[in-house]
Amino acid sequence: MFLKSLTITRGDGSVIRDIHFHLGLNLIVDETPIMSGKTTGNNVGKTTVLKLIDFCLGAKPDGIYSDQENKRNEYKLVKDFLEENKVMVSLLLKDDLFQEVSREVIIERNFMKRKNKIQRIDGNDKKDDEFEEALTDLLFPGHYGKKPTFRQIIAHNIRYKDLSINNTLKNLDRYTRDDEYETLYLFLFGCDFEQGDTKQALRTQIDIEEKFWKRLESEQTKSGYEAALNLIQTDIDELERQKASLNLNPNFESDLEKLNKIKYQINLTSSEISRLELRKELILEAQKEIQESKSNIDLQQLKQLYDQATSLVNGIQKTFQDLYEFHNQMVESKIKFVKNDLPKIDTKLTKKHQYLNHLLSEKAELSSVITQSDSFKVLEQVIVDLNKKYQEKGNYENILGQLSLVEAKLDELNKKLIEIDDELFSDEFALKIKEQINKFNKYFSYVSNELYDEKYALKFDEKTRKGRKIYNFEPFNTNFSSGKKQGEISCFDIAYTLFADEENISCMHFLLNDKKELMHGNQLIKISNLVNSKKIQFIASILKDKIPDELNSDEYFILELSQNDKLFRI
Repeated sequence: MFLKSLTITRGDGSVIRDIHFHLGLNLIVDETPIMSGKTTGNNVGKTTVLKLIDFCLGAKPDGIYSDQENKRNEYKLVKDFLEENKVMVSLLLKDDLFQEVSREVIIERNFMKRKNKIQRIDGNDKKDDEFEEALTDLLFPGHYGKKPTFRQIIAHNIRYKDLSINNTLKNLDRYTRDDEYETLYLFLFGCDFEQGDTKQALRTQIDIEEKFWKRLESEQTKSGYEAALNLIQTDIDELERQKASLNLNPNFESDLEKLNKIKYQINLTSSEISRLELRKELILEAQKEIQESKSNIDLQQLKQLYDQATSLVNGIQKTFQDLYEFHNQMVESKIKFVKNDLPKIDTKLTKKHQYLNHLLSEKAELSSVITQSDSFKVLEQVIVDLNKKYQEKGNYENILGQLSLVEAKLDELNKKLIEIDDELFSDEFALKIKEQINKFNKYFSYVSNELYDEKYALKFDEKTRKGRKIYNFEPFNTNFSSGKKQGEISCFDIAYTLFADEENISCMHFLLNDKKELMHGNQLIKISNLVNSKKIQFIASILKDKIPDELNSDEYFILELSQNDKLFRI
């Protein structure tokens, strides 16, 4: 498929850019001049054109407004413009630019989210998985969900990221595994291998299990856990022996509770005895005081005084003797009344003392039983230690169990992988790869000879990575300068398009390239002549000052940008 046009519009339908592509060389030109060896301006949007094409072919939207080296850095001005203006990007693809009537596909996407998000192919709205499936069906109907993915297949057609600009074959992201590259290039070179998907799935599962194994062994290896488990079991046996040897009273808790109750009764009884003794003491003191109040004065003298009083007061009938006896009788009555409670108190005191002695005897007996046995605190500490050891044992047994399961799983997965590799690395399959690479090398050497008067070739070797076999593909390259490397990349991409056409392998017939100013002008001229003659679209962004005179023509320019006329015209 070829590129026909790229249109950028606002949500109101107004057109920001309408870019049309043609066969051969298509240049996106940055007219910013170079002064004193330094550019006077940047970010006019020439690379963004390539990004927008990639966006329409399934790339993430943040690639348009994010820094390639640091995704967290966003160009807020561009992002806000795209979202606030509801900018829509429309890419028109055509099967054949030479025929007026051939299949055309229009892809439309905007930068909105959720309900405002537009993602259409031929006017049909698509969810993310449906969108990727429809894109895959453009080249390989029914291939969706298999490896390599559509994005991996077309990666060499779209080169604006540093990794793809500087690497001919390893042009995917830096996290791509060798087996993924193996599957990709076996597919690109027409070496059908039905179990390629299965192999990648196995490798993914193996990676997951190996990472899990590594995490389980982050603190200790399997043998270390086994040794630690053995030591823990020894500690548990010793603690169990200590537990069994403890001289514990089986009724310890009930005896302890009974002892506490007895202590309470002792305190209560002692308090009652103290109160009774205090009361007895008060009674005896009162008796003494009353006894002391009994009259002991000189009766003869008191009688003379009483007689004098009666001589002066008429009507007194009681004699002095009567008065004296009455007084003493009153005192004796008081003493008798006060002493009335003493027998009761003495009886209570006797009983309380007997009860107290009984309690003290019980206390002594229980204290002896309890103090002669080991404390439950000792047992509790042993149980705490045992629980801790059993917890550690359970943890280690769990880890060892998981390690055993992972080990068994890895054995199973590696066994399946070996079965696949036995077919993949058979002499018959290796011969098939060699035949296809030889076909490709005819074009690779032809193109490189046209551009550099050198013959590049691709080689493949069977290598072992981390104990596993892998087919490794590499181009012959002895010069690692930036310009020469970009030349090698262009030679490969052009050669692959020619090879795919010969082998009837579906492919995109456009090649997107950034920073072509790194390539010498003579090679760029040769590329232009070659792609024109081979009916390939070669779209490149370049500084105008670096365009050779032979190509400095509107015939090759599809878009001219500058600091005064940037891509989005913000």
